[in-house]
Amino acid sequence: MTPSSHPDADTGTEAKAPAATGAATGPDAPAGTGTDTGTDTGTDTGVGADARNRTRATRAHSFNTAAAQYAANRPSYPPALFDAIEELVGRSLTGAQVVDVGAGTGIASALLRARGAHVLAVEPGEGMTAEFRRTVPGIPVVRGDGNALPLLDARADFLTYAQSWHWTDPARSLPEAFRVLRPGGALALWWNTDALDVPWIAAQTRRIERYFGDEQASKRGTGSKEGVAGTRTERAFEGAPHVPDHAHRVVRWSRRVPVDTHLANITSHSIFLVLGEEGTEAFLAEERAHLLEAFPDGQVEEVYDVLVIVATRS
Repeated sequence: MTPSSHPDADTGTEAKAPAATGAATGPDAPAGTGTDTGTDTGTDTGVGADARNRTRATRAHSFNTAAAQYAANRPSYPPALFDAIEELVGRSLTGAQVVDVGAGTGIASALLRARGAHVLAVEPGEGMTAEFRRTVPGIPVVRGDGNALPLLDARADFLTYAQSWHWTDPARSLPEAFRVLRPGGALALWWNTDALDVPWIAAQTRRIERYFGDEQASKRGTGSKEGVAGTRTERAFEGAPHVPDHAHRVVRWSRRVPVDTHLANITSHSIFLVLGEEGTEAFLAEERAHLLEAFPDGQVEEVYDVLVIVATRS
């Protein structure tokens, strides 16, 4: 599809989001360590909410300094995920107008295009947008925020948030999503989460939690598909004007990657990016030894439970 064939694409200028409060949508955030998977919706008021929004915004925009690292090392998504979306919605992605929000470096956008969708990407970060254009040329991308989408009403068959919904405020992002969706259109949210019932992943999780403190423990799954789904679906629409009718599914998949790729993957998460190089290097030195003990051949078997939540506009 050419950029001009999407109803909201502008091939001459870069679209900007309307002014909005709250954090930017953020790129394909969590995978691997699970440390970016919190669904802080910012529903508190006053100083506490301001501080939480500042922290969330800082972490969301930290990806712009590591866009190439992110693109090179983050995991993709399995075909079964997109099969699940089509089954839950009851229609094909082929030929559909899809807006991929918080598109990051284009991991999900490229896969949606491969399924036959006409994709428009929305991404708030300058660095991530530049990497998107380099990685997936031919898919139009505009700068924008999930809390105030730079799109006309009733323009999309699907709105997708690949690991980026938790950077939004559902009080704003859910009405925005339903504004942009056509009647019968679907909002699809998904996250790669750690399969914590896999022993080596559980052990790494404990090491990361000890390194960063117990705050991160509440942002992870419970180690089972049911636990991951329960935690995420309960919190996904927290703070929204209403909880839409929705369904979910969990798809397990895995990939084998070199130790260095795995380490680059987990340190591309915002919690490491804001930590800084010195603190990250200290963690890496210890973690490499643990991984080589578990995987003497240097090939790490990363296992993920990808949770997808689908809500349809009536």
